[in-house]
Amino acid sequence: MGIKIKHKAFYVCVALTLLFVSACTKQKIYADILIVNGTVYNGEDTVPSSVDIAVKEDKIVYIGSSDKAQIIASKTINAKGLVVSPGFIDPHTHATNDLANPELSDNKPFMFQGVTTVVVGNDGSGPYPFVKYANKCEEHGVGTNVAMLVGHGTIRKMVVGSSDRKATEEEIEKMQKVIRSEMIAGAFGMSTGLFYSPGSYSDTQEIIALAEVVAEKKGVYDTHLRDESTYSIGLIPAIKETIEIGEKAKLPVHISHIKCLGVEVWKQSDSIITIIEDAQKRGVEVTANQYPYNASATGLQAAVVPRWAESGGKDSLFFRYKSSDHRIKILEETKVNIGRRGGPKTLLIVQSPNKLYEGKNLEEISEIQNMLPEETVFKILEDGYAKIASFNMNTYDIVNFMDEPWVVTGSDGGSGHPRKYGSFPRKYNTYVKQDSILNIGAFINQSSSVTADILRIPNRGRLLKGYFADIIIFDPDTFIDKATYEDAFQLAEGLKFSIINGKISIEEGKYTGQRNGVVLKK
Repeated sequence: MGIKIKHKAFYVCVALTLLFVSACTKQKIYADILIVNGTVYNGEDTVPSSVDIAVKEDKIVYIGSSDKAQIIASKTINAKGLVVSPGFIDPHTHATNDLANPELSDNKPFMFQGVTTVVVGNDGSGPYPFVKYANKCEEHGVGTNVAMLVGHGTIRKMVVGSSDRKATEEEIEKMQKVIRSEMIAGAFGMSTGLFYSPGSYSDTQEIIALAEVVAEKKGVYDTHLRDESTYSIGLIPAIKETIEIGEKAKLPVHISHIKCLGVEVWKQSDSIITIIEDAQKRGVEVTANQYPYNASATGLQAAVVPRWAESGGKDSLFFRYKSSDHRIKILEETKVNIGRRGGPKTLLIVQSPNKLYEGKNLEEISEIQNMLPEETVFKILEDGYAKIASFNMNTYDIVNFMDEPWVVTGSDGGSGHPRKYGSFPRKYNTYVKQDSILNIGAFINQSSSVTADILRIPNRGRLLKGYFADIIIFDPDTFIDKATYEDAFQLAEGLKFSIINGKISIEEGKYTGQRNGVVLKK
């Protein structure tokens, strides 16, 4: 009996000794932030894990079980019951002016959606020069990281002007020189707005010539298609044009806010997916982004006024409109374009210098003015730029595109449309929780790592050791968009923490006031 007791005491002693040795040999890690007990999606896998994450300065320094490391942290976040994810990357925003404004550069509309990096310079319209814009942002600080694209339309207007004509060889060489300089300065690629003037005045060969410069610098070509409906060449030919640019210029092409806009092209998503996947099999890298709404948003003029009438700018447009030689033709084509958008009822004015128009659709304003809808368009434009929400998409196409692994989340966020404040949580609530189109892991991947890969943004978009600490923590039960078409300026809810470059920007659902973003340079 005494021998057994001695043996038992011996084994207890050995066990305690091993535990002590193990504790002494644990890796000791000093961290600024330690996140524990969360449901962690790393941006790559679709299945979560239960790991702890340690952050030191602006990097992730440890991911794993706390049992295997001794982590000494200044702050510990208990994420029990919450989702821990890489910060979202929004590849298409119109946050350019907000970020350059010291009063708005917090970028809260995007931050509260879980976005930690935004791209600006989309649709062919970008700040120029890159260095001047970057310096301005850095002077007053920005709430989220910022990546920039060179705007083809901006450069073309500088070199060629606003006229409806092809660029000369000499002008193309000048544009190539400017784009090369901007790529060297840190831009991630070039964007085009081939639907808008002056981008619409360029031909495919011009874009290929400029895209070849972007390819030299390993950048990406991002485009608002020449036609998302039946305005000019048609939706499917516009998709094919984009693929041709990628194939001939030998660079990745990214289609912004992919959609089938208007009844005439509804349900063409099946054909488009086939065309794109055939191109991918040939080695062309083709991807797209999409916002989760059935209404687009753009300028009223861009939506319904014929491009030829815009040549030369606003003064030229109204000179032609008031001319007996052009007025009838302009009104006829404007009427056709209103029909393409689904009719005057579908065009909601969300922003105008004349506040009496806001919140009313074109039909309602036409009745008030006692004018035809096409005439009312020009009455509205007399007061200045007017923005519309245009209800012209079909759920079939939205869901069809969303299910593709090469389609990522993007907001196209600008003032007046709820997508600026709600795209990411709306996609989560509607298409993950409600309709089960995607699982949560796929949603997170297509909002983070896949986007980082598309844009060639290094060391972001994943929760991996050595990566920049852009991390969000949200409540899966309460993460929701609040912005509506009636009130588009409501911040999203349910985001508990946002960590940007290793510093806390949102804590317990409240903005800390710290602008922790940086201007990213390729």
